[in-house]
Amino acid sequence: MIILRMHQDFLPIYPFVKTSPMKTILISFISRIVLLIFFIGINELHAQDKPFVVVLDAGHGGHDSGNRGNGYYEKNIALNIALKIGSQLEKIPNVKVIYTRKKDVFIELIQRAKIANEADADLFVSIHCDAFTSSKAFGAGTFVLGLHANERNFQVAQKENSVIFLEENYEQNYDGFDPNDPESVISLILMQETYLDQSIVAANTIQKSFVNNLKRKDRTVKQAGFVVLKYTYMPSVLVETGFLTNKSEGAFLNSGKGQNQMADAITKAILNYKNERAASVQNEGLLSGQLPQYAESPAETALSDLVFKIQIAASKNKIETKAYNFKGLAPIVREKSGSLYRYFYSQSSSYEASKTHLKMAQSKGFPNAFIVAFNKDKKITISEALRLLK
Repeated sequence: MIILRMHQDFLPIYPFVKTSPMKTILISFISRIVLLIFFIGINELHAQDKPFVVVLDAGHGGHDSGNRGNGYYEKNIALNIALKIGSQLEKIPNVKVIYTRKKDVFIELIQRAKIANEADADLFVSIHCDAFTSSKAFGAGTFVLGLHANERNFQVAQKENSVIFLEENYEQNYDGFDPNDPESVISLILMQETYLDQSIVAANTIQKSFVNNLKRKDRTVKQAGFVVLKYTYMPSVLVETGFLTNKSEGAFLNSGKGQNQMADAITKAILNYKNERAASVQNEGLLSGQLPQYAESPAETALSDLVFKIQIAASKNKIETKAYNFKGLAPIVREKSGSLYRYFYSQSSSYEASKTHLKMAQSKGFPNAFIVAFNKDKKITISEALRLLK
């Protein structure tokens, strides 16, 4: 009906066209083609214009002040820097900013991760200030989730994770995790290793920005067991902007000038990471799970090549695919991807069946499991897979 109305609108523009039945049919056909091209173009634009979503997490807040080195409040400094970063990013086209908090309130660690997951974020950045027993320690550092390489990294993670003791029902929320037990940290690692490589790329970009733009001491990218990073399903970085326990650095971070400079450096790093990732996706076509531009069209693809799997874990460790290693789930398939082994439960050509399998995996103790689609053994997005099914 809409197309017919458009035909009537077109006719007065071309007074030389006689409205014979055949010509009316011809005009209708041409109009349909024009509309089809138009809507295809709109869809392509929407696909290309998908915003880069950044979640900025200001550490601590409310009754959790964070560290109080030299009398400063970590929660306030972290919030100010996060807001300044967001203010700059919000001016950039095709970038969407989401905050875990925009004021002095207490947010549970698991809720911060939930905000990022529900936003389907491309990058999660948690802002903090460090502290140490020695007042001489200084410099900004970046962390990704991983096994602590030394006692110092464990202490940093332990300090940031201890906030869970301020939460109600923390034992239920975090599956009995104990921030004071080094062995308990190991259980944090398995799922986030899926995103470890990209987390390290993002962290390196931020660390380089501190060194190159602010001439800060290079404390390098480190790995440690942070709860807030474990529950996010995207590349995630925790930034320790400096040591409040260092008198000079604490004063710098507590000043408007210092906060502006830190925000500028982190903003530049986030944009560099965004651009580098986009270039990598364009060149390789597979980094974000999307098909390359030269892939066959849906009409040329056999549906028999389309399968859905449930990814329940990813690790650098090679684990036997026995049911007892995966809480009774079977069958389990292990696939090598770069330096990681990915573990999948079930395989189906039906998306609805896969959703049932996903619920089964989650009920068995894999709450972070998710559906992955493959076409001809190449990973594609779920939306692309659903288009193929249609």
